[in-house]
Amino acid sequence: MATNKKLLVGFIGQGYVGGSYANNFERRGFKTVRYALEESYRANKGEIKECDIVFVCVPTPTTPKGFDVSIVKGALPLAGKGKIVVIKSTLQPGTTRRLQKKFPMVTIMCSPEFLSVATAQMDADSPFSNIIGIPARSARHTRAAKLVHSILPEAPFSLTCKSEEAEIIKYAHNFSGYTQVIAFNIVYDLARRFGCDWDPIQHAVNADPLIPNRYANPIHKSGRGAGGACFIKDIASLARLYRSTVRDKEGVDFLTALQKKNIALLAKTNKDLDLLKGVYGASVLKKNKKSARKTTNAKRRKTH
Repeated sequence: MATNKKLLVGFIGQGYVGGSYANNFERRGFKTVRYALEESYRANKGEIKECDIVFVCVPTPTTPKGFDVSIVKGALPLAGKGKIVVIKSTLQPGTTRRLQKKFPMVTIMCSPEFLSVATAQMDADSPFSNIIGIPARSARHTRAAKLVHSILPEAPFSLTCKSEEAEIIKYAHNFSGYTQVIAFNIVYDLARRFGCDWDPIQHAVNADPLIPNRYANPIHKSGRGAGGACFIKDIASLARLYRSTVRDKEGVDFLTALQKKNIALLAKTNKDLDLLKGVYGASVLKKNKKSARKTTNAKRRKTH
């Protein structure tokens, strides 16, 4: 196989993840192939088979029926025999290993992305870490991981680990952000109850080196709660997986309460309602409105 910048690198999916990574590789001198369902990329489908390394950057939605990896499965046969496939999509633990068994003609690994929609290109250009998860400690997977590390944008931290570990690292990242959003919204509720101005609290939090403050602002994009393309679906997926595998009652209750609070915040401020319905079903908003009416009526009774 050719070395480094002589490699032909393919990208399946041209959303904010696939598009940002393809832009980065092209700027660094790699020859790339972009394929997606959009008209401008559709004709490149056949060329993916010629790519030495293929990055799969397609959605893995969480629906009321559960985690859906079907789009990834549909993308894998596009890679040529003997080629390397790197899945950037969020995957439940064990998915990469199962996909490798199903598609033995290619070398599959996962490499979670940590991009925010608003800063996707900057995040792709300057990653804080490069994680590669391999489903087997075979010579071919080890060699492939080393090659992929050599072409990724440089990061201060790099790690090759089991694919299940890499998959969980992605969930750890999103779960941390989600819980921070909920935590600061709860503090914000308390501050409002005591008639506090939030600005001095925010300034103090931002100055505290022991408090991660990326998600410390309780009001974001004119609403409240953990929204966006990843938080809602990934924490719903994590919670369902935890409930079916770990089955620890206290943990299940905690994850249920977190989601319930987040749904209430999003619904009350009309934030990302379509995403909410996509993950939990349309009934989630009806249930939340009914619960909100009960709370309002209870407060009114207390004042009379």
